[in-house]
Amino acid sequence: MKNYRVVSAVSLAVLLFGGTPYFTSNLEAQGEPHYKGKTVKIVVGFTPGGFYDRWARLLARYLPKHIPGGPEMIVQNMPGAGGMISANHIYTVAKPDGLTLGMISYGAYLDQLVGRKEVQYDVRKFLWIGSPEKSEVLMYVRTDTPYQSIEDIRRTPEPPKCGSTGTAGTDYILARLLEDTLGLKINTVLGYPGGSEIDMAVEKGEVQCRGLTAAPFFGREPFLTWRKKNFVRVLLYGGQKRDPRIPDTPTIYEIFDKEKTPEEGRRVADVILRGGDFGRPLIAPPGTPQGIVKALREAYAKSLKDENLLAEAKKGRMEVEHVSGEELEKLAVAIVDQPPAVIARVKKVLGK
Repeated sequence: MKNYRVVSAVSLAVLLFGGTPYFTSNLEAQGEPHYKGKTVKIVVGFTPGGFYDRWARLLARYLPKHIPGGPEMIVQNMPGAGGMISANHIYTVAKPDGLTLGMISYGAYLDQLVGRKEVQYDVRKFLWIGSPEKSEVLMYVRTDTPYQSIEDIRRTPEPPKCGSTGTAGTDYILARLLEDTLGLKINTVLGYPGGSEIDMAVEKGEVQCRGLTAAPFFGREPFLTWRKKNFVRVLLYGGQKRDPRIPDTPTIYEIFDKEKTPEEGRRVADVILRGGDFGRPLIAPPGTPQGIVKALREAYAKSLKDENLLAEAKKGRMEVEHVSGEELEKLAVAIVDQPPAVIARVKKVLGK
């Protein structure tokens, strides 16, 4: 009878935790022996200072408090190709032991969807832990340029120069979408390692505009000062409704209505802009045992209810809207599973 109980416990572990008896006791099922005395690394696909980095560092201070075993947690920046380098690293290099996590670009699915040869990952196979927010996109431009509206971009002979981190970056994605659906011409300058570097380029006049998610625009410098000094103007907002903080800025859907954009173009826009639902996603490598994933998801959810984290987020103008790992997992599957005609149009939009 004693042997029967041992076999049953191991069998249960196999069933619950993905094919191997990773945890073999109650304490192990809670993750404590695995994480006790260990260090967890969060790999961020962008340079320091931006909202991906800020969220990773904030979470690194609070997640360990809610993970059984209380591991140390550090952040490593691995910028490049709009976050693709870090996503490839998590998928192909990082061990699936729960000790290396990634905060990747919300637009990572688009590079996969259009079949870029550099992509080594499948977003459907990542283990999604959670996201601290959803965020719509917007496009800003310097106010001392001729481009004070979408109509101005169309009328002005010389297209504006917008900075971009890479083909998965909001900047690149939004510019290509506007070209396809509204017939605008935008000169995208690729290769900036992060959003902070693009903002510096805007300040120096190297480029004139940028597309990005709304959260950093309303939550950090240099935008807080820029807005006070009227240094930049927001040309469009990617949400369904206008943002009360920029009430005079039309939504992209209002512009579609005005321009009588065909329905197919609107559907493609929905696929492209829906990436904002991923927010700033935290992931684990494929093959990470489900017991570890469960512990991390639970710790993540608790962290985003932590009063001290919420106070820090509020002070840093970081809005919190928890998106669970389960929601992100379903979104990753649904958003990649598109009809061939839509994929073909998305490829055309993103230059594939």
